[in-house]
Amino acid sequence: MFNRILLAIDDSESSDVAISFATALAGQYSSAVRVVHVNEYLVGGRGFTVETKVQAIGHLENAVSALRAAGIRTEGSLYLTSCFGVDARIVNAAHDWSADVIVLGSRRRRRFARLGGKGMRERVTSLTSLPVLTAPAPLEVGSGTPTDMGELPSVPLADFPSVSI
Repeated sequence: MFNRILLAIDDSESSDVAISFATALAGQYSSAVRVVHVNEYLVGGRGFTVETKVQAIGHLENAVSALRAAGIRTEGSLYLTSCFGVDARIVNAAHDWSADVIVLGSRRRRRFARLGGKGMRERVTSLTSLPVLTAPAPLEVGSGTPTDMGELPSVPLADFPSVSI
């Protein structure tokens, strides 16, 4: 189904999940994977980027190594662009390589942050006709002690009959 998978990564935890997701997908379909990492120029930064060259190459090498360790045919590409061109760079890389699908990590924005505008997933999807698969967001486990599952509330939770199996 998917012979060529383009995996777009960044420096977040969601990229680790996306790498695992792409590994499973590529293993299922015996696909080749191209890992793309886009390093952004800072706005008004006079040529400075969000990550140093060494950091960006390190992220890319780690992703490529993880996929190759799983037996997946993998290559990597590092791009530089402005913060306004990351989505277009990902889409252009996918089309230049004739990818069948684009895989992204998911950073779920909460509360008011999501009102600020479209996220990367929406911008990439709007620029391409390729399917865009989003790996699930990393699981966040709350702290504290779990409640005792043996305790039942003294008041019924519903006023309709229920069946316990």
